[in-house]
Amino acid sequence: MTNSIALRSSLFLLALGFSSTFAVAQRGEIESQTYEIVKEKSIEFAPANRVFDKVQPIQAAAGQKKVSYEIIDPQINISSPKLTPAVGVSSDEKDRTEQPDVLNNYLKLGAGNYGRFLGELFVGSRTSEDLVFTAQIKHLSAANGPVDGKNSANAGTNLRIGGKYIRPTYKVEASVDYDRKNYYFYGYKPQPEGFEVNRDTIRQTLNQFGLNLGFENTDASVAVDYSVKTSLNNITDRYNASELDWGTKLMASVPISESFYALLNADAFVSQRVDRLTYNRNLFRVKPTFKYTSDMFTITAGLNAVNETDSELNINKTKAFPVVNFDVAPFTGLHIFAGYDGDIVRNTLRSMLSENLWLAPNVLIVNTEKNADIYAGVKGEPGGGFNYEGKVSYARYRNFYNFNNSLVDTSRFAIIYDPQKTKVLTISGQAGYNYNDLFKTSLKVSFFDYSMGSVEEAWHRPDLTLNWFNALTISKKLFVTADFYMLRGIKAKNFQSGIVTKLPVIADLNLKIDYLLTKNFSAFVGINNVLGKQYQRYQYYPQQGLNFIGGLSFSF
Repeated sequence: MTNSIALRSSLFLLALGFSSTFAVAQRGEIESQTYEIVKEKSIEFAPANRVFDKVQPIQAAAGQKKVSYEIIDPQINISSPKLTPAVGVSSDEKDRTEQPDVLNNYLKLGAGNYGRFLGELFVGSRTSEDLVFTAQIKHLSAANGPVDGKNSANAGTNLRIGGKYIRPTYKVEASVDYDRKNYYFYGYKPQPEGFEVNRDTIRQTLNQFGLNLGFENTDASVAVDYSVKTSLNNITDRYNASELDWGTKLMASVPISESFYALLNADAFVSQRVDRLTYNRNLFRVKPTFKYTSDMFTITAGLNAVNETDSELNINKTKAFPVVNFDVAPFTGLHIFAGYDGDIVRNTLRSMLSENLWLAPNVLIVNTEKNADIYAGVKGEPGGGFNYEGKVSYARYRNFYNFNNSLVDTSRFAIIYDPQKTKVLTISGQAGYNYNDLFKTSLKVSFFDYSMGSVEEAWHRPDLTLNWFNALTISKKLFVTADFYMLRGIKAKNFQSGIVTKLPVIADLNLKIDYLLTKNFSAFVGINNVLGKQYQRYQYYPQQGLNFIGGLSFSF
């Protein structure tokens, strides 16, 4: 017990002390999202009646499509809300493994200001009615950035090869991914006139490799329903840091009666990290629950048991959290829900880099305990293409993390953990509308109130976020999308000077236009940061101002 208390009380100092001159950082711009108009012919397979998805919270009317949007839910993922959430998947970002057919293959080339270049190739083939293969390669780079020209350049290359084999009773899918990012830590202090920064000393390169394999039952006549997915991921950087992570997830369901089910979710994660030291971090989770459903309501109750180990921090502990959820449907189109749960949120080097690529070397990685999360809300689809959800959550965490500029080098970021209890109140609301696929819109607003334990502030976490997405099909040849993001209340501290800064409100407007020239050719243009603000999501890292990219796409 004494060792545990000492460990927790030292996490804040460790987070600062482990930070020095290395980092793995986020690109200093909003990534361009381009859209391609193609005539899509889907390969449709008869959906299985999955037992663990049998009772859906909301059932749409036959033939009615929902607004397609997905926004980060802070109750599930405690990470800072992303500046560019996955809102409204574009045509060239859809899962094309389900639809490789005529005109679904494409070659895309584009260029823009800041020396931007885009090249992308997608090829899909269906060797039989059941077997599908796809391959995609994409390169997006900018020769110059918002600070000191080439010193804030960036480049990213992605390669993905995948396949699916679908039979009436089962489905097998596999994929191989490779991702390479090259960028520079340009958040350094202004240099005297005539002094040139050695680009080699601020350069960073990340290489990520992933192998994924999944198997699931699709036979509705089988009583036991199950799905198994496993993935192996490895990430390395230019400074000999690496992380090897292997995870496997199991979902299973057994019907006890027509309205009563036994569910099981189980996870196993084994990882090894190499940095200043080499150490192993593992996590195992078993979550058995029971679900009762009726025409009026659904009740789910169970237990979430989690074991975590860390050889460097000498951690080996197991915790159990109750899980309860109520969902009441007083009438069609309305659901009132409430629940209570807890978990250990698994943090890895890869997950932290997905939020903030400007991390310092030897950064401390510790899991976050979500001791309790009490939530309630309403959601529904009243008809006419509308849907909505409102939710209130009050959660208590231990080792709640924040990012802030490192004490040793302010151009790199430390991860600061709160070893005491952190209380987070979240109030969120979202609504969507879809008019015959001609117009789609979605809006989400979230308010956050952080009550920190021993840490001064929730550094670099916004207290208000707004995401608004719109897609308009003007004609069969012209497709326009517009999205607006706002983040407010971000605070940062320079630990060298002790100065606390409240960063200006982030307001970003983006516009994308696609025009079908012929059956095979289309032109596209994307204008990002239309307002031209060089805002800072992370202190000392201004984003690019107004930037654009345009080009042609050839479908075959």
